[in-house]
Amino acid sequence: MTLLDADCYAFQDLLTPVEREAALALREFMEREVRPVADEYWDRAEFPHHLIPGIAATGVVGAAWPESARFENSAVFRGWAGLELARVDASFATFVGVTSGLAMTSIGVGGSEEQRAEWLPRLGRCEAIGAFGLTEPLSGSDVARGLRTTATREGDTWILNGAKRWIGNATFADVTVIWAKDTADDRVKGFLVRKDTPGFEAVKIERKQSLRSVQNADITLTDAAVPESDRLQRVESFRDVAQILRLTRTGVAWEAVGIAVGAYEAAVRYAAEREQFGKPIGSFQLVQDKLANSLADITASLGMCVRASQMQDEGRQNDEHSALAKAFVTARMRETVGRCREILGGNGIQLDHGVARHFADAEAVYSYEGTRDMNNLIVGRAITGRQAFV
Repeated sequence: MTLLDADCYAFQDLLTPVEREAALALREFMEREVRPVADEYWDRAEFPHHLIPGIAATGVVGAAWPESARFENSAVFRGWAGLELARVDASFATFVGVTSGLAMTSIGVGGSEEQRAEWLPRLGRCEAIGAFGLTEPLSGSDVARGLRTTATREGDTWILNGAKRWIGNATFADVTVIWAKDTADDRVKGFLVRKDTPGFEAVKIERKQSLRSVQNADITLTDAAVPESDRLQRVESFRDVAQILRLTRTGVAWEAVGIAVGAYEAAVRYAAEREQFGKPIGSFQLVQDKLANSLADITASLGMCVRASQMQDEGRQNDEHSALAKAFVTARMRETVGRCREILGGNGIQLDHGVARHFADAEAVYSYEGTRDMNNLIVGRAITGRQAFV
């Protein structure tokens, strides 16, 4: 059985039989449970909480960590899972990416054995939900130097003050990883802030026009007290944060491929059904040209994601590898969803025809976890040996 029709060069053959079975089960869940309600929840800017047990049962959440993995798997499989999620609903893919990727990777990379044992199994079963608080109202691309949230140690307690913005899952997360500067040494440290912590407040951001089902929040921290036992014990500087982002950035590239595939599949269906001048528009040269260019972009993007994930498993992935994948693939995604919307004409802006939501969601994925410009500068630094961020 073909896992993905848009996989022109059969990259899916790299999956093991166990991984392939899990990917097919994930696809079945997404088609049966998520697709029928995705447009409705997106339109209302609400999250389908009732689907969380179902995605937990697929075993894709927390698949990267021995404390939560259900079966042996590769980075290619985990990327493919992100593709399958985003192919149907990028909002749902972002929910999984935040808790399984950003939050769990922060704990998996930066946490002590005790912290990993406490949180990774629960997060992997979605008995707890995670969020990741790095971006701030006044610090986005410059967050490495411009982080304003502070942490002051008082005995065995840290007092956190500051604000975070665009934090996915934060309105309902059980734990949010908050990154703050230590006022004693000016170095970045990570903290596991539980949802009932006094002084921690998360307010939903309204009026979004992309990833509308994702519950992004503005977070304020006002003298929020966090015990030393909830400080990520293996994080000592922003270099450790960068390591986490390197591991998750490739996952965003995979999600971008999924968005492109979702729009492409909808355009192929539409081209077969829509008639103009007495025949299906799929018989017209201009439409076929758009579809062929879209398939080419998807195929090139898949190849880049596959190799970046293989290098991750081999321990050879550097910052420039994940940055190049994220920058290139999200740019190709943006072009692909644009072409697919063109194929649908005016119907391309209506949710009912399968492209409009992908078209809107692509804009957020294009920007988060590093804009194209910033990721290209990471690559440029690797090429020239010179930093050009400022």
